[in-house]
Amino acid sequence: MAVKYTKPKGVQDLLPTDSYKWLYVEEKLRKIVGLFGYKEIRLPTFEHTEVFARGVGDTTDIVSKEMYTFLDKGNRSITLRPEGTSGVVRAVLENGLLGSAPMPLKAYYLQSCFRYEKAQKGRLREFHQLGIECFGTNAPESDAEVIATAAAILKEMGVKSVKLEINSIGCKSCRPKFYAALKEYFDQYKAQLCETCLTRMEKNPMRILDCKEQRCHEIAQGAPNILDYICEDCKAHFERVQACLAAMDISFTINPTIVRGLDYYSNTVFEFIHTGVGTQGTVCGGGRYNGLVEEFEGVPTPAVGFGMGVERLLMAMEDEGAVIPAAQTPVLYVASLGEKGKTQAVRLVNMLRGKGLYAEYDVVGRGLKPQMKYANKIGAKYTLVLGDNEVDTLTANLKRMEDGMETEIKLDETLADALV
Repeated sequence: MAVKYTKPKGVQDLLPTDSYKWLYVEEKLRKIVGLFGYKEIRLPTFEHTEVFARGVGDTTDIVSKEMYTFLDKGNRSITLRPEGTSGVVRAVLENGLLGSAPMPLKAYYLQSCFRYEKAQKGRLREFHQLGIECFGTNAPESDAEVIATAAAILKEMGVKSVKLEINSIGCKSCRPKFYAALKEYFDQYKAQLCETCLTRMEKNPMRILDCKEQRCHEIAQGAPNILDYICEDCKAHFERVQACLAAMDISFTINPTIVRGLDYYSNTVFEFIHTGVGTQGTVCGGGRYNGLVEEFEGVPTPAVGFGMGVERLLMAMEDEGAVIPAAQTPVLYVASLGEKGKTQAVRLVNMLRGKGLYAEYDVVGRGLKPQMKYANKIGAKYTLVLGDNEVDTLTANLKRMEDGMETEIKLDETLADALV
């Protein structure tokens, strides 16, 4: 039986016909977060499993169902990163950045992540994520600035059909009262909850609000409202976040059911939801996680950030017809005839590339007519044909492909000027 070589389910190839879109988006993302003061951090593709089990939380679907975890040759439990924040916290602590870098410490990453979940449009097992993390400030202004960063990205990318939903899920001081109310509410539905949610009842009943099972989701609709239980400090923080967003003309709605899918969140949480991406409409989500650094045995340090799915961002851009500049095409294709023509083509193209111009010549051994067809296919702006006569006189006709106009030029350094 012949071996069938295909990619695994839930991953995709990024082909040269589409990669230019990703390069454009990634360049824009880096530029925008840079305007907000974020510097890049690059993390390992895999970590010790404890990094995610401790950071993300064992009551989440990610840890309990979706992580790619394996034993390495040293019998150590290793996990492919399912998200970015836990790895950033580990790196920041391990490298002593909280004690040496100016505060707030702002870091961003643009990386692939891995989760074993049902593969569908907008939800892949290998996906790509932009994340920003801001350490060292508990001010509500920093929450608003993180949200504003995401809003700026979506605006710059031409994504308009998007709504911002925000919520506060309180702190460790006020959340126990909410947990008690949730337990009392869900206790009457024990027979109907899924097995995972029955486990969550004792460890973190708020996770039930984020369950993807339809019956649990329906039951959760009648659950107590977290905003009725947050303390005065959390309430004041949340109100200040809203005031800052209003000052920046960022529209939002309060959605008390948003809890996010990770255990480390506290206080402000938010989601940007696109109306045209279907069931996977959340293109960006994040919030505050003041207890996570301490969870990693670091000095208590407030922090806030977000994750934005690059695939979903591109889907939203496509849905709205956002313009992405076309892929780069050569400014010149040099066709050649005979040994002398081929050698001169090599020299000229190498000279032009050294001046920062994208040029091509024949490396296949085609005849003149196929070379010209190829030049047209790759979208060359100009073409030159070099034969013995052109080499001997060091002159040739430069043809503009758009209208066929020809101009006699010298085959020397001035050629570059004629192409600009």
